[in-house]
Amino acid sequence: MVESVRVPILASWERCETAGLDPERFEVPYREDLDFTGALVRAAGPVLDRLAGTLSGTRTAVLLADDRGMIVDRRAAEPPLLPALDRVRLAPGFSYHELDAGTNGMGTALAARQPVRVSGEEHFSAALRGFTCFGVPVRHPVSGRVEGVLDLTSLHGDAHPLMAELALGCALAIERRLLEQCGARERALLHTYLTAEHGRASAGGCLRLDGTGHVRRVGPPAGLTDGDESALAGSAADLIAAGRRDALELPLSQGRTAHLLCRPLAAGGAVVEVSLPGGAGSPRVPDASHGGSGRQPLLVGEPGVGRLAVAARRRLELLGETALRIGTTLDVARTAREIVEVTVPRFADEATVDLFCPVLHGSAPGGPGAELRRVAASDAAPGAAYAPNTSGEPVRFAPGSPQARALCGSSAVRDTSPGPDGEPRAVIAVPLRARDTLLGVATFARAARAEPFADDDLTLAGDLAARAAVCIDNARLFTREHQLALELQRSLLPNGVPEQRAVDVAHRYLPAARGRVGGDWFDVIPLSGARVALVVGDVVGHGIHAAAAMGRLRTAVHNFSALDLPPDELLGRLDDLVVRLDEESSTGPGLAGATCLYAVYDPVTRRCRLARAGHLPPALLAPDGGVCFPDLPAGPPLGLGGLPFEAAEFPVPEGSGLVLYTNGLIEGRHLDPDTGMRRLGRALAALPRDSPPEEVCAALEAALRPAPCADDVVLLVARTRSLDEAQVACWDVADDPAAVSALRSAITHRLRDWGLDELAFTTELIASELITNAIRHGAGPVQARLLRDRALVFEVADASGTSPRLRRAANTDEGGRGIFLVAQLCRRWGTRYTERGKVIWTEQQLPA
Repeated sequence: MVESVRVPILASWERCETAGLDPERFEVPYREDLDFTGALVRAAGPVLDRLAGTLSGTRTAVLLADDRGMIVDRRAAEPPLLPALDRVRLAPGFSYHELDAGTNGMGTALAARQPVRVSGEEHFSAALRGFTCFGVPVRHPVSGRVEGVLDLTSLHGDAHPLMAELALGCALAIERRLLEQCGARERALLHTYLTAEHGRASAGGCLRLDGTGHVRRVGPPAGLTDGDESALAGSAADLIAAGRRDALELPLSQGRTAHLLCRPLAAGGAVVEVSLPGGAGSPRVPDASHGGSGRQPLLVGEPGVGRLAVAARRRLELLGETALRIGTTLDVARTAREIVEVTVPRFADEATVDLFCPVLHGSAPGGPGAELRRVAASDAAPGAAYAPNTSGEPVRFAPGSPQARALCGSSAVRDTSPGPDGEPRAVIAVPLRARDTLLGVATFARAARAEPFADDDLTLAGDLAARAAVCIDNARLFTREHQLALELQRSLLPNGVPEQRAVDVAHRYLPAARGRVGGDWFDVIPLSGARVALVVGDVVGHGIHAAAAMGRLRTAVHNFSALDLPPDELLGRLDDLVVRLDEESSTGPGLAGATCLYAVYDPVTRRCRLARAGHLPPALLAPDGGVCFPDLPAGPPLGLGGLPFEAAEFPVPEGSGLVLYTNGLIEGRHLDPDTGMRRLGRALAALPRDSPPEEVCAALEAALRPAPCADDVVLLVARTRSLDEAQVACWDVADDPAAVSALRSAITHRLRDWGLDELAFTTELIASELITNAIRHGAGPVQARLLRDRALVFEVADASGTSPRLRRAANTDEGGRGIFLVAQLCRRWGTRYTERGKVIWTEQQLPA
């Protein structure tokens, strides 16, 4: 499917994945302190009024976002579009930056700095896939800075091909009105340039079209990286500051070269034009002697103030970029790399970030003397970073070095001493401190050929470090909470499979991508009569609340299974418990919506009885290699209350495989459950016959687990075994106390055949007491059963629903000591109820 995705959309998906967004979870932040009266809103108001009138009745919404992706205006939203927009918070005050809302018209247009159409399934978030949107960046006509985005959004089925043309035209109209807000000198310079270039500029100095009908904007060409735009802006400022006609070639990323031409204007000042020969859609290299259609105005300004203004604006833009690009994830190492990526090459030629070792693991650092690790360093490629020394030797700084001085002080340190290679260079070392906690040090360096750091740069480095340190500390605190959640989850999941002989079991717990803690769980619970319960469940959500909820449900299932309840009755009691717990809880997410599957396999009858609460059905792998999904009643998820659960029972031949799993194994961004189950069936059918459970788990993990996995996965594979008939003895007992003697004799002979003479005496006593109770206090027919499994099991079944209980008899009581005697002779005992009555069972430890 990836091959058919357009390149801008695929690039946006990759950015969203890197930022850790969950396509199934949609939450956009809201800000109350937005300025709804700024220059962009004032300029766009009349344009949006006209556009709203044009689109009236078309079920298309007009949205305006600022340069941070915050929606500042919405127009022309009519039913049925208006409720759909409100459901996904497409309204003023909410952020649709790409790192908040995923791939969308506004956020992706800001990230790509060019018009973007996002249609239906191209949205990263599942909540937005019912829409089609077209976003166009609105640039300042003089500075070329992106001021915001104009977006047209409609329901996917109502999208019109003219949306793009209409949005482009309206964005141009907003840019014209932005020009009218500029100072008289800026308008005069731009007017002079356009008049000289085209001879068509009006007295108002508005933007014009070139010969092909395209807008002649001032600013960098579309599609450049941040580093390329910064380099172009700096070179253009240098040319204007020189105040003379000049031209130069500037190397850019990806092997491209930009041609810059500075031309004085008749009204004073100068304009710098840029062309990118050889790029996509680029014309030939223009002649420096006259205008050409291949050149684009890059910067208009005046000598003397151009360079200082651009430098100041560049510092402000870098601070703004820091707020947007640093701290996009709650990962300490990733946040450190973002510091380097933002500052190189825009602020420094080289950058490193060194953090104290405990910070990487979420702990508080010990102080300036603790060990440091180099978490991020600038790479050869502009805007790239790598982690060179996160697990190697610690980083050590010599006493008196700028880094050592910064760590011992509280402010940035500037140094101009030669580097390790003897070449002169300028260095700024800044302590990373947040909430009175010293986290590490950031170092910025410029080569000798570059301009040395000024006082303003020292202040800027301090501001950058302060913002970055808060982001790193947030990531550290999140890491600490995440580690606690992981420890909690690990302590609540089974440490291993308990001893039992009914099934051979293998299991997997696969955490979600980026280590998010989930609520998926499993269990293998030995039951009476050599049976075993297989359980899988899934709690809604992620985080420590999901882990805690999982632990509560798992404990409840263990307690209910000790009562030997049928699967449907067990889920009914679990559902009542979830409803009661949610009613008692007033804070935090509840347990409602959790799913569970509870299956009981009996190796004597070779039958499996199960019920499910909103969970996916198991897969049954037959001994001959056939695969099926038994048709089972689905049942509602837990927590709805008042709805019944149904159980189903089916035969399971010896050597069959039962595959229980959670939805993370078969569902994904492009997979519905039905498609995922078909893939699971094909993967199971491709396995060799009699594959052990461990190999089945490994094969399914390799074939089905999505990468990266948005949800955690539980996989439980059980290969069934059976109890040989020679290990089972059954007797029908007559309703006569005299039958007890014959039964004791039969039991003694069977134990002698099994080589268990040591247990004959105690088993006779147990059998005498239980059979006598069943004849006197129960109802016929009475049956006895002896099983030799991992323990010696003796059972007595009758048609009565009353169960004996253990009590302490008084010295004067004539009876009441039988069950006490049974409890002392066996390892454990209990009662389970059946459709025909009850079964009293006991277990004795087999001799070594």
